[in-house]
Amino acid sequence: MKKKSVMLLVLALTVVIGLLPGCGNSSGSTDGGSGKNKNTTVKIGAAAVPHAEILNHVKPMLAKEGINLDVVVLDDEDQLNPALQEKQIDANYFQHLPYLKSVAKEKGYNFAVAGKVHVEPMGFYSDKIKSKNDIKNGAKIAIPNNSSNEYRALALLETEGLIKLKSGIANYSATPSDIAKNTKNLQFEEVDAAQLPRVLKDVDGAVINTNLVLEAKMDPNKALFREGSKSPYANIIVVRKGDENRKEIKAVVKALNSEDVKNFIKKKYGVAVVPAF
Repeated sequence: MKKKSVMLLVLALTVVIGLLPGCGNSSGSTDGGSGKNKNTTVKIGAAAVPHAEILNHVKPMLAKEGINLDVVVLDDEDQLNPALQEKQIDANYFQHLPYLKSVAKEKGYNFAVAGKVHVEPMGFYSDKIKSKNDIKNGAKIAIPNNSSNEYRALALLETEGLIKLKSGIANYSATPSDIAKNTKNLQFEEVDAAQLPRVLKDVDGAVINTNLVLEAKMDPNKALFREGSKSPYANIIVVRKGDENRKEIKAVVKALNSEDVKNFIKKKYGVAVVPAF
């Protein structure tokens, strides 16, 4: 009996030891059983088009490096910066630097730019006219009502010779009140950017961000004119200050700046989206 009891005790101890943490291979481990899981999840909030589509394209590439890319699309893009501030996401990808600067100053965000990916050339669209020369005196033009994109729209109209802005405008901020010369007496409607495709039928033309054009299933080739490829409004990967040095974030930016992504953007979006790297 004593011998049998000893054998049972040894068997019980063997089972218990085998169940202790670290004594066997972890099911989530990718490092040969050291107990450390090399897989890292990076959560990025993004606009639906083209940002989330581009991020989803690099998912397999990053998975090979042990990075699980979690792409989060919010109905309200204005919540992507608060989500980053509140650490609900690790980064966001939906905005350009002038916009970031304007909201960061207002909201007190302590963010950093980890990299730039693409430019969506803002364009002038119309359901009523076929060329810039058809814009009549007193034409009603819709433009975005947020500060940086409003300046951007007015700057495009200035480049095309339709208006002249006051000199000395700083911080990429301007409204119709900053127009110094308006020979065609254009009438401006300041509209929430997301609503611009919907109001197009009610105005003579509108200056619209390309991502909104794509979301509305409009043809970006129908822009009467658009920004050039050297626009300063590249869409960027934004993180909390200090996180731009995280190896996972650097890996994401590297993937987004790859030749593979450049070819993907050109093939999928044509003139609507231009690589910025």
